[in-house]
Amino acid sequence: MNDDKTRTSANGSLGVKPASLAAAVSLHLEGKLQEALEEVNRAIEGGDESLGVFAAKAQIQFELDLFEDAARSYAKVLSMNPRHAGGNLNMAACLERLGRWQEAAEFFEKASVAEPGRREARLGLGICLLHLDKPDAAEECFDQILGAEPQHATALFGRAVTLQLRKQFAEAARIYRSLLGSDEKTEECLVNLVNIGLATQDYGMTAECAERLLTLRPNSLTALEGLASCAFALSDYEAAARYCVRLTECTPDSFDHWFNLGVAYQKTGNRAEAAQAYAEAARLRPDAKQAHINLGALHQESGDWEQARSAYERALAIAPELAEVERNLGAVLEKQGESEQAERIYTKLVARNGDFEDAWFRLGFSRLRREDFRGAAEAFETCVHKRSDWPEAQLNLGISCWKTGDLERASQAFEGLLALNPASADALRALAALSVEQNNFDNALRYQAALIDLGERGPELFYNTGLLLQKSGQLEDAARLYREAIDERAQFPEALLNLGHVLKSLGKQDEARDCWKQALEQKPDLSEAYFVSSEAPGA
Repeated sequence: MNDDKTRTSANGSLGVKPASLAAAVSLHLEGKLQEALEEVNRAIEGGDESLGVFAAKAQIQFELDLFEDAARSYAKVLSMNPRHAGGNLNMAACLERLGRWQEAAEFFEKASVAEPGRREARLGLGICLLHLDKPDAAEECFDQILGAEPQHATALFGRAVTLQLRKQFAEAARIYRSLLGSDEKTEECLVNLVNIGLATQDYGMTAECAERLLTLRPNSLTALEGLASCAFALSDYEAAARYCVRLTECTPDSFDHWFNLGVAYQKTGNRAEAAQAYAEAARLRPDAKQAHINLGALHQESGDWEQARSAYERALAIAPELAEVERNLGAVLEKQGESEQAERIYTKLVARNGDFEDAWFRLGFSRLRREDFRGAAEAFETCVHKRSDWPEAQLNLGISCWKTGDLERASQAFEGLLALNPASADALRALAALSVEQNNFDNALRYQAALIDLGERGPELFYNTGLLLQKSGQLEDAARLYREAIDERAQFPEALLNLGHVLKSLGKQDEARDCWKQALEQKPDLSEAYFVSSEAPGA
């Protein structure tokens, strides 16, 4: 009998024809896996299709990480002998590596039934069940192993994962920490501890474990993402930006990392860098409306109206009824001088959502700017009706009503503003002017005095208050206020002229003449007012 054709027994090892077996084993022992595989393939091409030769081929393919090929070879082995020793287990291992969890679980189950003492089968089944989102069944597998070997690292890790999936974070973390000294599980434990820290908002634990993870794997995405999340949670945006930069370097095609970098830069006031990050995020995911919205806001803040408009329009093309974005676009259009288009947007917004207070305010402001005072008053009246504690709306309502000649409603609006803010200089100034217009000089004087009490120091304020005091016969006080106005502005001929009239009435002729002289030197046109004034000398 020819020895070259004698076959070895099929025992799951490299069972090929003697010459091929010797060559394949020799190459395998030297670590020359590819050459060993070629030797086995030559045997098959030579007509040897025994169970042993396919078992050898499957083993070498598995060691070469050719898991698809190895699975096909193991399938051939099992078709020849469904009870082949290790066949089901090895087939399951191949499918596990390929992420084919359901199929792998079925073969691990078969292996476990065939060889109840094989822990690898129960362990593999437990891992597959975890991936199939069946933590209870997985835990049963791990507990069977731990019952015989309580310190089995992989089974303990698996049990911790089941606890983590059930949100029993404290117990899971305890097990992970107990395994940190295990070289084979340290990295995986740190990854899961980082995730538990984030889930429980335990940023101290997150940062600690992420830092340890970085010492093992300097570009660990889990570690960098964990540290970035901690920084954001603690409002440390400088640190968040540093971690996000590293994340974009590791994963330049990640939308999330570029977007988060934009947020970090925006929070630190680095607008140019934030805009670049958002632009890159938008390039990676053109339909991400929030990237365009944030980009528009940045350009709006920096006064780049054209870029802001472009970004907002792109966001609205993605989601046409984003009310806040429409409002912002309207504001940008106003800045570009396109008030009519902006007003159309605001009108559409309030028609679609009558409770959109800010849209009503922008509509009122737009109408006020183009001198549609009645329309503006209507819009601001709506604002005040919807929110009575809105000082800006009260102020603009008062101005709009004043412009329409409705002085009573204007006074009510300014009084409403004063009730909200007793120190509102705008309200006091407006009420004083309205009082003068209504010839209510006592009220006007009261409001002017309140302005002065607030610390207002404008020369016009002192001058106008002096006029009111002069009209009410309070000459000493009027003189004091005129002098205050002149102290604030040395070249104030009107104040000098009226101070002269007051001083004359007080019998201080020489001082009066000196004031009139200075007033006329500063502004000769006042000579007419000097002569026609009932208070002028010789009158």
